[in-house]
Amino acid sequence: MKSNTNLVLKALRGANTCNKNSSESIGNAVNDLICELIKRNDLEPEQIVSITFSATRDLDACFPASIARKHPGLENVALLDCQQMFVKNDLANCIRVLALAWVPSTQSPQHPYLGRATTLRPDR
Repeated sequence: MKSNTNLVLKALRGANTCNKNSSESIGNAVNDLICELIKRNDLEPEQIVSITFSATRDLDACFPASIARKHPGLENVALLDCQQMFVKNDLANCIRVLALAWVPSTQSPQHPYLGRATTLRPDR
């Protein structure tokens, strides 16, 4: 973990979309989302406490957490999958993430919204 002793636990959000309901498409979306979350927040894997993934009900080809578990350094991070609440006309084929990580107290969290998920948070 980073040597900075002024680390605080922060929640990091993000989302990405898949082109279709396939293991490959979900895998690509999860990998891109995890890589961007780590890069934008300058994280070392040991700073990550847990990651919860939610997927819209149209994505059932594989578990996002099983993809993330293969990411170097995330083997021992607590990972969880759940289904996103269904809301009519919501963004389809979407994977959302909520990660808890130790980050420097002076660092502003960076929340990656990728693909069509940029419409969820245009302010990000």
